[in-house]
Amino acid sequence: MINRRSVLKAVAGLSPLLLPATASAGPVLRPGERFVDVPGGRVWTNVVGGGSRTPLLVLHGGPGAGHDYLESLGDLAADRPVVFFDQLGCGRSDKPDNPSLWRVDRFVTEVETVRRALGLRNFHLYGHSWGGWLAIEYLLRHPRAASAVVLASTSAGAPQFVAGTRQLRSLLPAEVQRVLDYYEARGEYTAPEYLEAVGVFYMNYFCRLDPYPEALLRSAANVEGNQVYATMNGPNEFVMTGNLKSWDRTAQVCQIRNPVLLTRGRYDEFTVDCTDTLQQHLPRAERAEFPNSAHMSMWEDRQDYMRTIASFLAKWD
Repeated sequence: MINRRSVLKAVAGLSPLLLPATASAGPVLRPGERFVDVPGGRVWTNVVGGGSRTPLLVLHGGPGAGHDYLESLGDLAADRPVVFFDQLGCGRSDKPDNPSLWRVDRFVTEVETVRRALGLRNFHLYGHSWGGWLAIEYLLRHPRAASAVVLASTSAGAPQFVAGTRQLRSLLPAEVQRVLDYYEARGEYTAPEYLEAVGVFYMNYFCRLDPYPEALLRSAANVEGNQVYATMNGPNEFVMTGNLKSWDRTAQVCQIRNPVLLTRGRYDEFTVDCTDTLQQHLPRAERAEFPNSAHMSMWEDRQDYMRTIASFLAKWD
């Protein structure tokens, strides 16, 4: 079991899977694990569940968190395959020591490589947090690939997200803010007192459950010391120093014509204006907010969350 301290520090060939395609539903995926060769190494994939409904391809956050914390999306697998994979650099996938690999373009290629390897010709796409940014990039380059899309707890750009976390941070107790400011001015992001203060932010805006779900703890362990997160993000959610810090597709998301469901938790670290911006620019967007949630609605409001996503996807099967 991963201890609470780890969470605070983090928060930062098998057999073929395809059965013959049917005329109406496209390829049917057999449940099971498989490794796929992508640029830079191999990634682990896992198809959960089955049924005749359109498969759902899941893009996890982090970057570098792995699929673990999204395992609850397996609730959707009663009548459709749900496809998880660990992006390169984390989880059960290869972890090459090569910072040059950790670029948005390579991750977009990775998603398309996984799609082709699994034979996904008709599928829905789910992206959470950084996975939402990756989904946006993928859709801009492959506009007809996915039938419907869930952009969960995400934004159209990193600057708006960081501005929102800074605003949320200003709502924390003055002493917590003082500790954060003190250590950040010195670049001491691993000091115990600093990590305790970061933990206050996460308990309010990342996940409000106590204890955290075991699957979330596994993702926290994936991120701890992770080269992908350090290269692309930085020390934590509100200190972004990596190559994602200027990522912004606000002007381009209007090109995404897929039906989109936007989800967020009421206390999400992605503030409401992030969702507002996406809704204003996406031509076919609807939204849902979950009242008991921060960033982990798939656990904090699990039943309502799954019901909402299942209903949305069913409209576009």
